[in-house]
Amino acid sequence: MAKLERDHYGTIELLVLKALSWNPSHGFGISRWIETVSGEELNLQEGSLYPALYRLEAEGWIAAEWGVSDNGRRAKFYSLTALGRRMLRAEENRWRNFVATMGRVLEAAKP
Repeated sequence: MAKLERDHYGTIELLVLKALSWNPSHGFGISRWIETVSGEELNLQEGSLYPALYRLEAEGWIAAEWGVSDNGRRAKFYSLTALGRRMLRAEENRWRNFVATMGRVLEAAKP
């Protein structure tokens, strides 16, 4: 399992935005969704997740409000804003372009 401890090319923010595109969630739910969807290959550490959530909230891409989790504990729930949905689309396109470019470089024949 790869631990996501540093942000590589906006990866953490993109993963968080994608997780929240389905439903509002608290930090543990976001982390668990990423682990599940990645087939347990990605593990978003708290030390990376919460700073990313704070950055996204400061940018206005997500909003937060307090609520009660499924296990009855008080938790901060995050949701995408309209700006966050636009930024998710833009970041998905930027990431796809980056991956395509890297693919071309890695598959290039020797000159």
